[in-house]
Amino acid sequence: MSTQQLPGAQRAAILMLALGEEQCAQLFAMMHEEEIKEISLAMSQLGSISANMVETLCAEFSSSISSAGMLVGSFDSTERLLQKSLSRERAAQIMEEIRGPAGRTMWDKLGNVNEAVLANYLKNEYPQTVAVVLGKVRPGHAARVLSLLPDSFAMEVIMRMLRMESVQKDVLDSVEKTLRSEFMSNLARSTRRDSHELIAEIFNNLDRQVEGRFMSALEERNRDAAERVKSLMFTFDDLARLTPDAVQKLMRSVEKDKLPIALKGASEEIRTLFLGTLSERAAKLLREDIASLGPVRLRDVDEAQSQILLTAKELATQGEIELNERQDEEMVA
Repeated sequence: MSTQQLPGAQRAAILMLALGEEQCAQLFAMMHEEEIKEISLAMSQLGSISANMVETLCAEFSSSISSAGMLVGSFDSTERLLQKSLSRERAAQIMEEIRGPAGRTMWDKLGNVNEAVLANYLKNEYPQTVAVVLGKVRPGHAARVLSLLPDSFAMEVIMRMLRMESVQKDVLDSVEKTLRSEFMSNLARSTRRDSHELIAEIFNNLDRQVEGRFMSALEERNRDAAERVKSLMFTFDDLARLTPDAVQKLMRSVEKDKLPIALKGASEEIRTLFLGTLSERAAKLLREDIASLGPVRLRDVDEAQSQILLTAKELATQGEIELNERQDEEMVA
């Protein structure tokens, strides 16, 4: 393949690898996030690049680096470059998006695949294979996947799991290889983030005035899109969905000085919910803290509420709370 046939992102990836880590890191620092993501993905998929192609590409930009040798683009080299120009957390996030589901091992990654997606794939596999897979993921995740399989098939899987003793290493390796080549690779290629979800997350991170301005403009241009984005946004008022137990966990995790500021600008429903989870004495102290604040800038309220929302999302990711719980859901004693 000639250099002219290569997509732009691959050409840029090869050139940046040829420049070396230090120079590459400086270039990443001057790029937008989407450009970084696109080039990082191209880098991770390059594999071996011949010296001739490297020299040809470099010559198109500068004859001074035409002697560059063979390059190997890999996940590890890409991650090192990202860490030189971005925070460790952001670099890890980009690499997770490139690799697919998060996790160090195949089984860790599999445990982070949506249960409906995993069940849809496994229902076409042999029951013994499914039994091996469900025996390697977290019990809670396995339970959700099992509940989505056809009843007769699920029972066959259960019976195989009951009879299954230690799994031979070659069998486990074969299942893992199949999952990696057939399922994970297809998942990584087919996964596309819903654009409305992306905009909703961006709007969640704007301050209230800017978000309101953008939302009003979106409503004028495309009311259906605006309504979809609104339905996907998780705001401070949505914390009213939490159960008292979830609220208590959240309050134990947030910075103590942020809570009074956040509740100062909260609705009466949210304030009552938070205060109602405390003892009488603790609730009295929190009311006094809120009252003692006096007038508070809207910007400070937005910042405090955003931090609490971020904490809530982190707790939900860790499985500590459920953001979609509703307090009025029917319960069984």
